[in-house]
Amino acid sequence: MTSATTTGLTTVDLTTTTTETGGSEGTPTTSVTGDETTTTMGMTGTSAPTSTATTDTGETATTTMGVETATDSESGTEPPPPCMQGEIVCEGAEAKVCDGMGGFEGSETCDAACEPGVGCLMCVPNTPFCEGDVAMKCAADGMGTEVVEDCDELQGISCNPDIGLCDGACVIENLQLNYIGCDYYPTVTLQHDDYNSGTKVFAAVVANTADAAAAITITRGAMLIKEEVVAAKSVKAITLPWIPALTKGTGPSAVVSEGAYRLRSDRPVTVYQYNLLYASASNDASLLLPVNAWTGDYVVASYPHFPQLGYPGFYAVTAREDGTTVTLAPSATGGLVQAGGGVAADGSGVVVLDAGDVLQVVTAPGGDLTGTGISADKPVQVIGGHKCTNVPSNVDACDHLEESMFPVEALAQEYIVVPPGQLPNGTPDHGQVVRFIAAEPNTTLTFVPDQPLANKVLANPGDFVELVSTTARFRVSADKRFMVAQYMVGQGGGFGEADPSMLLATATEQYRKDYLFHAPPSWESNFVDIILKNGTSVSVDGVPVAAPVQIGMTGYSLARVKLDDGPLGDGNHTILGSDRVGIGVYGLQDFGSYWVVGGLDLDHL
Repeated sequence: MTSATTTGLTTVDLTTTTTETGGSEGTPTTSVTGDETTTTMGMTGTSAPTSTATTDTGETATTTMGVETATDSESGTEPPPPCMQGEIVCEGAEAKVCDGMGGFEGSETCDAACEPGVGCLMCVPNTPFCEGDVAMKCAADGMGTEVVEDCDELQGISCNPDIGLCDGACVIENLQLNYIGCDYYPTVTLQHDDYNSGTKVFAAVVANTADAAAAITITRGAMLIKEEVVAAKSVKAITLPWIPALTKGTGPSAVVSEGAYRLRSDRPVTVYQYNLLYASASNDASLLLPVNAWTGDYVVASYPHFPQLGYPGFYAVTAREDGTTVTLAPSATGGLVQAGGGVAADGSGVVVLDAGDVLQVVTAPGGDLTGTGISADKPVQVIGGHKCTNVPSNVDACDHLEESMFPVEALAQEYIVVPPGQLPNGTPDHGQVVRFIAAEPNTTLTFVPDQPLANKVLANPGDFVELVSTTARFRVSADKRFMVAQYMVGQGGGFGEADPSMLLATATEQYRKDYLFHAPPSWESNFVDIILKNGTSVSVDGVPVAAPVQIGMTGYSLARVKLDDGPLGDGNHTILGSDRVGIGVYGLQDFGSYWVVGGLDLDHL
């Protein structure tokens, strides 16, 4: 029987066919194509009753034994069944628990995020966030958190909720590789025992180049030592107690727990340390490097053990992080050491330091630590020098030496070397000993003008050669990176008043255009030596410097300026050049001197 019905736009053609086969019942089949639906009843053996519908969208619905499934007419595949009972699915920030029948038996709105199969997470995976002034990070699975950094309010650093990270001018990532920073470790070193107590003081001198005051906090371990304010565009000397374990005696090598001071500022500053501060018979100074310029690799400059008085040369390694492993590689001359603190008598050792700890290594008779390699798995500070020595060893009289070592990454292949001047006006030049220290193997030295060195090839890292009691001005370059250490000749050497002090030469690539520096006015005379490219104009305290003197055929000149503070002077000075210049600052008096790097960049070259 066939019946066709038209209703509106739909035509239904109903065809029913009944056939008996093996006792099976007929199977009604309905199909819809376009606007037409057709139902057919027929016998299909033992097949279950089915109905199929095809609509305008191209989808087909088939019903078998009363259960309907959907099939894509193009792919012929069936979608997955409803999720398993107990399975967790996410709809936005809502976690739902499937009931296995196409519905849900429970749900929860997540505060942070929803993860399919897991449900609500504690936080968004790998996302930084703030908890007060602590920078945090969500774990990769979203089920835990970890501390990234405790933002240091003493450095003016706070946690920025917009980025979930510590933020401020003193964040290490916001500072450059130079001598300006917010976090320093002043470290007392060996000094002649007549000059490391009483009214003879150790000091950190802070120069603030900013337009606003800097708040300074100095601690030693958990102890607060001092709080100071350094006014804008000014310099302040902050005296600090001597640390006998580091400055007294002649050895042995040792680790002094929390031996260093920590100086923090809430804005970038420059820090020098003076051992000791006021003009005396045994002085020197170091430009301290901020932690943003520290690395784990250094070469040491020191001076030989002084046999006449039994005074040692030294280097001091300071850590800023707990669990810092320091490995020592003695040079050809550095294998005679007073053992102690994990350091062997041959100068080798592996020593673990915690934050603020100081490893001070000292020579045994015949030793010279110059060229020793220092490698650490975390950034460290290294200061090299001598308790009190003659320079050269047969010239009176002894004086303290020290200087912060530059990281190996900041050493270069070219330096301009000039001697200091003499009292009272900077002329003539004062004699010096100059050492050229290899940081890499097979380093070949070249001089303009040439210098009388028998050996100009340094075979191994740490090897060095020296010019003795020279007043030469020259350029020295090499095919590998190396370091230049300069030592002022003692008063018995025939170059006028002043005793030994020590300076590291600044590579021409690390010169700067501007400086704010300090020269203590207690000295009889203070000078700044400015090395500049020919044709560069430069001013000191706003006054143009006239007629720099060319240094041979090097392309550079020397401007030597006597620093006149007057009766009310505070020792603060500025330099501004039209191009980059290098500076060394020194003070002279009868049987005394200091010599310090005025500043530099510390780019990794």
